Amino acid sequence: MLSERRLEVLRAIVQDYVGTEEPVGSKALTERHSLGVSPATVRNDMAALEEEGFIAQPHTSAGRIPTDKGYRLFVDKLAGVKPMTAPERRAIQNFLDGAVDLDDVVGRTVRLLAQLTRQVAVVQYPSLTRSTVRHVELLSLSPARVMLVLITDTGRVEQRLVDCPAPFGESSVADLRARLNSRVAGRRFADVPQLVQDLPDVFENEDRGTVSTVLSTLLETLVEEIEERLMIGGTANLTRFGHDFPLVIRPVLEALEEQVVLLKLLGEAKDSGMTVRIGHENAHEGLNSTSVVSVGYGSGGEAVAKLGVVGPTRMDYPGTMGAVRAVARYVGQILAES
Repeated sequence: MLSERRLEVLRAIVQDYVGTEEPVGSKALTERHSLGVSPATVRNDMAALEEEGFIAQPHTSAGRIPTDKGYRLFVDKLAGVKPMTAPERRAIQNFLDGAVDLDDVVGRTVRLLAQLTRQVAVVQYPSLTRSTVRHVELLSLSPARVMLVLITDTGRVEQRLVDCPAPFGESSVADLRARLNSRVAGRRFADVPQLVQDLPDVFENEDRGTVSTVLSTLLETLVEEIEERLMIGGTANLTRFGHDFPLVIRPVLEALEEQVVLLKLLGEAKDSGMTVRIGHENAHEGLNSTSVVSVGYGSGGEAVAKLGVVGPTRMDYPGTMGAVRAVARYVGQILAES
């Protein structure tokens, strides 16, 4: 266990290196921070931190920089999440409130995160498999054709055309719509098949074939393997960090082009808490020089997807974590109200 003083020295090194991009020396630390000890004591503390792998010396006679292990300890023990200011919160709300549909929400979120953090922003679309049914709409297009519209709690809309085996009147369409919604509205997708299995039995014989066809289309829509979708933005921000990616910017860019890699980076939506992966904690080799900050978002306190940012390990962790958390909270509110 490190002493409180050495933890303070590590915190100061991380803060100075993130702020200046320059390796940090003991003299600079004692001048900039109220550590209450002499430069000689700070040098001893830095030597101990280096021996334990929390900091490293990039060049002979240079100052020290944090290692992945040092950043990890800083995030776990030393960094509070920096709260957004009232003007920043208002700006987030105003920017996201103008969204007109789910695509617009995701697009605005990506742009906002990239601007706030000056990193690469990644936002996952809400997954159908983690959604609940908000409403099922049935529209009669002709005597033997119906449009089925499935609306989820995350604002996702799926439409299907259903060719009926026999004419199906307006009153029958209205009856089926009412009965369907009374059973499935507000229920999880996984529960729907059991909730509607006996529904054809309550209709007249001549309508049961059509009711079964509509239900089959609904169930196919619920279980379809709809590809997990992501939106990414702010990749150009990486060019500001050439100093942090010596000879390795290309692998980072290539990794960011692979959707499967990004989905793994963000992690499972059910792990909705804040996740920070630093340097070599990222399994993909191309991202060993980056850190990923991600969090789940959703309505009603349950995560339906993840969002986050990718940037260099020399990152303002408290500020980035605060921005990611604040944006996720507002996106969740929008989904709940949509």
